[in-house]
Amino acid sequence: MSVTAWLFFLPACFAINMAPGPNNLLSINVAARHGFMTAFVAGTGRLVSFALMLVLAATGLAVVLHASEVFFLTIKLTGAAYLVWLAIQLWRSDASPMDTPKQDDASLWRIARQECLVAAGNPKAILVFTAFLPQFVDIAKPMLPQFTVLGASFLVLECVAIALYSWAGMYLGKWLTRSKVRRWFNRCCGTFLGVIGISFLLVRRA
Repeated sequence: MSVTAWLFFLPACFAINMAPGPNNLLSINVAARHGFMTAFVAGTGRLVSFALMLVLAATGLAVVLHASEVFFLTIKLTGAAYLVWLAIQLWRSDASPMDTPKQDDASLWRIARQECLVAAGNPKAILVFTAFLPQFVDIAKPMLPQFTVLGASFLVLECVAIALYSWAGMYLGKWLTRSKVRRWFNRCCGTFLGVIGISFLLVRRA
């Protein structure tokens, strides 16, 4: 993986990290109730789930992709199609209010466990790790180190997203949960992801 590919990966990945989802909305909810530090530290619960998914995806895919260039191309095209599909879904979203589980107390362990379970139950997460990350892997080079760099970058950017949503929940929670604001945010993320996905499809057709 070249430095250029990695630099291209970072903003695309961050758009995915920042897209409103159950974990990010949970961070807003927790921060509004218990403060920034509780929401931010509890967010490590989702990092545990994501790290496990990354290990499983990286070890399994590295073996398969190395053995089959056709399968590698299929995964890349699937990933591009997934980004376009996600962009369409974000654009079509009516941004209706999304419920987040209520917190009965400020137990850090309880909230972190909830973050972990919410992340583990999100089917989009595994698609990100199996379809999105391989877009940036150079099949001619050792893949595990590349997955390590991409995975570590994803987790770091996820930490940034946790911090931003926790801060937003503490100061701007009510504003960010308004339908019009979320619809605008969804469409900005969707537009960016759609451009990235289409660029992948055009490259594969060339």
